[in-house]
Amino acid sequence: MPTPPAARPLTPAARRVLDTAHELFYTRGINSVGMDLLAERAGITKKTVYDRFGSKDALVVAYLTERDERWRAYLTGHLAGVGGGRERILATFDALGAWLAEHGTRGCAMVNACAELPDADHPGRRVAREQKEWTRGLYRDLAAEAGAADPDALAEALLILHEGATVAFTVLGAPEAARTARRAAEALLPQG
Repeated sequence: MPTPPAARPLTPAARRVLDTAHELFYTRGINSVGMDLLAERAGITKKTVYDRFGSKDALVVAYLTERDERWRAYLTGHLAGVGGGRERILATFDALGAWLAEHGTRGCAMVNACAELPDADHPGRRVAREQKEWTRGLYRDLAAEAGAADPDALAEALLILHEGATVAFTVLGAPEAARTARRAAEALLPQG
């Protein structure tokens, strides 16, 4: 059985396509970006795009997967030097604020993709769902570490604060949204 295009190492042309997809899908939206524009901006032929990724859906999955990997690495890197569950929970909001300021001018790429991909079975939606499940799982682990009586319930509340801060930052232009969410999270955390 041949290796699926997404599982192969990226050629220089595929890297250009994926970098271009990152820029265009995030700033313009997935559905408004055609393969002709991607190929033109990447400086390759449309045939090369299809040779490297197989389909637009596969390219969307590669884009979302790579963005998810970057977010996870960013967040876990930010938490690496922080001790204690309570402090680590609060640090997630610090990381979110920094990420939004640097990479989040149009909000969450996963949420944006779900808004554009109405088919619940679209593979891009699966990537988005897995990211949100990972984030909730991280919060559950940190809540347990912080001594929460019900880590699952606290994780759900923290995830909602996290997502709400992202929306407030993007839609309302609230630059302090992550800091506000941090204060709300602090009030929910066990003392001690």
